[in-house]
Amino acid sequence: MTKLHIFTTGGTIDKVYFDALSEFQVGESPLDAILREANVGIEYDLTSLMRKDSLELTDADRDSIHEAVSSTDATHILITHGTDTMAQTAERLRGIEDKTIVLTGAMQPARLRSTDAIFNVGFAIAAARLKAPGVYIAMNGRVFPAGEVRKDRAAGQFVDARD
Repeated sequence: MTKLHIFTTGGTIDKVYFDALSEFQVGESPLDAILREANVGIEYDLTSLMRKDSLELTDADRDSIHEAVSSTDATHILITHGTDTMAQTAERLRGIEDKTIVLTGAMQPARLRSTDAIFNVGFAIAAARLKAPGVYIAMNGRVFPAGEVRKDRAAGQFVDARD
């Protein structure tokens, strides 16, 4: 069985509401707990690369993500990422050969009852295990090749960038 390597970078999926501040901040990723609770029956490694909102990611951060993905022995990769600059990071990862790399995130924090995080993570795991090598974004029940996707803020979804 092929092992999946999951990298977390922060973003909405990892956000926690801090009542004293009346705002969300990126916290520790709930991903391992989500996968255990869902009784996920695949082998995976989980590595936290950073805890940042995607608007705070720099080119150096994207280089670090690229290095981590390039260096792992795994050929199936899932990256949880903030949605605002997910497409930019996907672009940066293009050119890594012989690996299926899928980025996903959420419009609502995973810790909220009404969240798309759990669905998106499960969907992205399936995409990472089934798609041909390449870089993809899996959100809202759709998979897009890197370079062909954009976030539609008004719709709250990712759409084909060519539309």
